[in-house]
Amino acid sequence: MVANLAAAYSSQPRDINGSCVAVEAARDKSGLVAEAAEAGFAGIAPGKRPTVWLPDSHTWLSLARANGAASVPEGGVSVATSNVVLAMPAPLAESIGWDVTAPSWRNIFDAASDADLWSDLGHPEWGGFKLGKTSPLVATSGEAAMFASFGTAAGSVADVAASAIEEPAIQAIVRDHELATSHYMATPEHFLWHARQAEASGSAADFLSAVIVDEKSVWDYNRGITSRDGITRIEADPPKEQLVPIYPTDGFFVADNPAVVLTGDWVDQNEADAAADFLRYAGTAQGQEIVRTSGYRDLNGELDPGVAETAHLATAPEGGLTLPGQDVVAAVNESFPQVRKRASVLFLMDVSGSMDESISASDTKLTAAKDAITLALDHFTAGDSVGLAAFAQDEDGTMLPGEVAPVADIATSRKDFLRALDGLHSMGDTPLYQAVDTFAAQQAETSSPDRITAIVVLSDGRNDTNHPTIGVDRMIADLQDLHHESPVLVFTLAYGADADVTTLQAISGATGAHYYDATDPTKLKAVLGDLVTSF
Repeated sequence: MVANLAAAYSSQPRDINGSCVAVEAARDKSGLVAEAAEAGFAGIAPGKRPTVWLPDSHTWLSLARANGAASVPEGGVSVATSNVVLAMPAPLAESIGWDVTAPSWRNIFDAASDADLWSDLGHPEWGGFKLGKTSPLVATSGEAAMFASFGTAAGSVADVAASAIEEPAIQAIVRDHELATSHYMATPEHFLWHARQAEASGSAADFLSAVIVDEKSVWDYNRGITSRDGITRIEADPPKEQLVPIYPTDGFFVADNPAVVLTGDWVDQNEADAAADFLRYAGTAQGQEIVRTSGYRDLNGELDPGVAETAHLATAPEGGLTLPGQDVVAAVNESFPQVRKRASVLFLMDVSGSMDESISASDTKLTAAKDAITLALDHFTAGDSVGLAAFAQDEDGTMLPGEVAPVADIATSRKDFLRALDGLHSMGDTPLYQAVDTFAAQQAETSSPDRITAIVVLSDGRNDTNHPTIGVDRMIADLQDLHHESPVLVFTLAYGADADVTTLQAISGATGAHYYDATDPTKLKAVLGDLVTSF
């Protein structure tokens, strides 16, 4: 939408204080931009820092301001709206009857906690109810899911109070709601990409039963547009199993897409005036037409008829709720580490000889990877079990060093984990297939429905051994078998330009997990930080 507005605005001559204007749109996750704003966009060269910030909702503006983002002013001009809904593959929505009679949020959370729901409805092939949620630390849909959960627990989705969020009894109910979450993902696009992959090999129901997303994402999915990374668009034929948007009877939150002109010292008066003119244009009849044809509701809540038809959206649904204020947002953010589903995660790290390659004057791949994992460890809290293993092949064919820190509660094992991480050094060849197969089976032995059981594989190369090990086909088959019997999510991270991207994508895809790209090794910290929001 923003790119379309920028293109249309720039297509006509613009004169601001005697200067021409060019608008360049860039995209990133709302939560990550909020963090960057809090740091004064210090990681971006002054000439590239943003003049305008347009997140999905005002919650990100208020959160950034509360955390010290001096360049983010009060207020914000809404450009468009999009309702946050429950989306289900049509066969599942029809089976439970929610395509005709919408449920309440309590109905949704109760259904998600019923392990026998689909079997009782005659569809055991769909397995358990798999509810998809994005991280509330990154995405507006994740925030909305948490507001709905806390509101349901407290008795009113429409009136969520910060004081209620802090109550132990309320948190206990929300904690039970979260147990139905298969795992968290950074953006709606991540979930919908996997749903499309699942449909290609059988049914979207193999990956999810329902996911909390915005209407725009439903429109994209139903017309065949997905994105593996939330940025790069993949266009294909529309899916056979269309998504049905469901508007819960006790209310749904409305993302208001507000824009602010930033006030940092890198924004001069001409740029501020040009930005204000661009936002004025977004509110004109021409700008609002672009908003509608880009898949959003305009400022009157109206949709483009073609968008509404393709996404099966309600023209004027009742029950839209304004996202809550800063006190509630802060309370949810603070409580999320306590209520989210706990994780059992094994970091599995390639320590073959190529990890000695220098990537800067001060770092090798190995030292940078150690720093990134150390930083990522801060995401986990008491109750999360985290372990470390590494793999290379010795001259005699032995896989070394194997497990170096057992999967254990990070509250008590952090020092041992860091000591083991610090002691890793590069050696030998790369038994990627053997390592993934071995440790996936090991993690599966302790998998539990009340935990996100996962492996994070970091590899900078291809399977390359002097002694034969398991083959790629056998490894993928084993992962697929585990996925149906005792699910282990294997997240893969390609580290450096020589990483075997195709195989790493196949590994993650076989388990319903996500692949992450750090083929530019200098981006590893950011990519790994994004990855751990899945837990």
